[in-house]
Amino acid sequence: MENGFVGELVGTALLVLMGNGVVSNVLLTKSKGQNSGWIVIATGWAFAVLAGVVTAVALGSRGHLNPAVTLAFFALGHFPKEELLPYLSGQLVGAILGSVLVWLAYLAHWKSTEDAGIKLACFSTGPAIRAPFANVLTEFIGTFVLVFLVVAIFNKSVGTTGVLGPLTVALIVYGIGLSLGGPTGFAINPARDFGARIAHSILPIPGKGSSDWSYAWVPVVGPILGGISAIGIARLAGMM
Repeated sequence: MENGFVGELVGTALLVLMGNGVVSNVLLTKSKGQNSGWIVIATGWAFAVLAGVVTAVALGSRGHLNPAVTLAFFALGHFPKEELLPYLSGQLVGAILGSVLVWLAYLAHWKSTEDAGIKLACFSTGPAIRAPFANVLTEFIGTFVLVFLVVAIFNKSVGTTGVLGPLTVALIVYGIGLSLGGPTGFAINPARDFGARIAHSILPIPGKGSSDWSYAWVPVVGPILGGISAIGIARLAGMM
């Protein structure tokens, strides 16, 4: 149980550090990667997933790094209840820690960046078009794809083992970012968004503006519902 907490904390911190790090690189003023675009962001997040999952597994956890994944397995009876709180708390604390490290890594760039919305985007997701039902639906679909394919690649008949498993998950996230990331920025992970939003709200970022808490429920509800639905369908299909 303790290894689960530590693995999820460190793995999620790395996930958010590298994931939000690439967003900061692309968006913040005077960064060397400024304006390099969506492909760079999606690619960076894929590598972030690979780094986070490999690290978490090496430290003794299952490498979920995502409450939508943990809660989905728990809701359908595939995750022990005594490990639920350590996993969820590790994920949340790890996301906050990773966000603080992003802030430190780009410390000289926050003051140079005038747009408060860009600063928030370096921490949490936001919709391209604010339409709550559509935004939840996008997050639901993206997380459904993620969790359903995670079940598929670790199915015994597929036989994905070793580092090939995390690498395949990273490629799935890359694909989701490229194909489904446009409407909401593909949070597909409540901790990655909520923990980072907490960090944004408390860190002394010059001219940071609102943390947009009115939207914060979308990247929590959509992914959780999508993950539970994916596990349910996978079980009905005989994949687990």
